[in-house]
Amino acid sequence: MTAVDFEKFVERLADASGEAILPFFRTSLAAEDKAPGGAFDPVTEADRAAETAMRRLIERTFPDHGIIGEEFGNVRADAEYVWVLDPIDGTKSFICGLPLWGTLIGLQHRGRPCYGLMHQPFTRERFSGDGEAAYWRGPARHHHPESGWRAPPPPAEDRRKLQTRPCASLAEATLMTTSPKLIDERRRDDFFRVEAQTRLSRYGGDCYAYCALAAGHVDLVIETNLNPYDIVALIPIVEGAGGIVTTWDGGPAALGGAIIAAGDMRVHEAAMRALAGE
Repeated sequence: MTAVDFEKFVERLADASGEAILPFFRTSLAAEDKAPGGAFDPVTEADRAAETAMRRLIERTFPDHGIIGEEFGNVRADAEYVWVLDPIDGTKSFICGLPLWGTLIGLQHRGRPCYGLMHQPFTRERFSGDGEAAYWRGPARHHHPESGWRAPPPPAEDRRKLQTRPCASLAEATLMTTSPKLIDERRRDDFFRVEAQTRLSRYGGDCYAYCALAAGHVDLVIETNLNPYDIVALIPIVEGAGGIVTTWDGGPAALGGAIIAAGDMRVHEAAMRALAGE
């Protein structure tokens, strides 16, 4: 069985998680701190409801599959197929009412990421990929000569193939990271060394930054201290769009850690050299 056999099921997971999350968005939702005494790490009822809904579907449909999830831990993590779930990647943006968050649904086959989807139910966008190709789906837009571009009412929808853009050097690059404060303190100067050489840097975005890279709007994403559920779903999307995702030392990214994603191999190599102080 290949990843493509799971596409329809991934859509069901996205539907279920979106239905669980949206009633909470832009409400007076309370957030608990998962790391009291340290950096604020919020979790909400929406996070837990969405992961619960996805886990129930997986357990009922594929009881032999493993699950790695942010909120409820791991089961059968050594199974042939393992689902890697982050119900709300970007909970800090979520509790601030900002739409820069998404649900990450990744699938690993024998430890290798083989399919990923990022679902943003508020904007009705889905970014998906299998490492060979990647696609965006979202609200359709139609051009009207008198009023210009406008979005029609649901359920009109567009689908387009994603492609990263060429970028030959750091001087031409747009760089994103969620926040420099989240970069490991011992590596922060390395990050700032790269940032100083880029044309533009922007903060925020979480999973959205990687999808913007896959869509050809951003050239680099550099972060540290990521968990597998933060990155597994995004790897097939970025790679399917023609990009590259590795650790800072060039290794596989699926286990998380210090991650660099790039749309062009040339700027990836340039950033790697700058991170190493060369």
